[in-house]
Amino acid sequence: MNRFQFVDDHRDFYEVKRLCEVLKVSRSSYYKWKSAAPARRRRLVADAALGARIKAVFTAENGCYGAKRVTAAINADPANDRGNSDRLNHKHTARLMRQMGLFGYTRKRRVKTTVSAKRAPKFPDLLKRRFTAEKPNKVYVGDITYLPIADGSNMYLATVIDCYSRQLTGFAIADHMRTELVEEALTMAHGVRGSLDGAIFHSDHGSVYTSEQY
Repeated sequence: MNRFQFVDDHRDFYEVKRLCEVLKVSRSSYYKWKSAAPARRRRLVADAALGARIKAVFTAENGCYGAKRVTAAINADPANDRGNSDRLNHKHTARLMRQMGLFGYTRKRRVKTTVSAKRAPKFPDLLKRRFTAEKPNKVYVGDITYLPIADGSNMYLATVIDCYSRQLTGFAIADHMRTELVEEALTMAHGVRGSLDGAIFHSDHGSVYTSEQY
């Protein structure tokens, strides 16, 4: 509970000075909070009305609109009575949507991690799509996946997995998809298993796996 609210609820039973001392708040701050109560009530009423409009737009668009598009729809509405000088801010909309548990559809970024080299040789599929093994350290599969970062960039993860145990035996992470990335993952797998002699490594036809360096 808000400490100022506690003081206000019990001021008829105890002195405000004593309550503020016990709760370690200043009386001036309490009285300032109390004097702002009418403004807070007006904001709550305004937010409730705005929340209803946000919910109406969100529902009309089948839950696909996020805060920015909901805001644009409300600002563009001829019935909007906020006026051009007091246009709705998308951050205000986002706050109210979070409070109401409304989250718009976000299309995931698609990142292409397999870039084939046109002139690279096409190696036969030795596994014939049978991704199993009778013993460990005989058949491995590998791939590269992207890891989205909050700043909008990506990191890339190369993996080496034993088809017998499904164990991750090697991996590497970098901010690029150059051949060194998969080489580092295989080097780690070699170190974990001691040797990869005689093993089959299956991957896609991405340029990093068909390069001369690899």
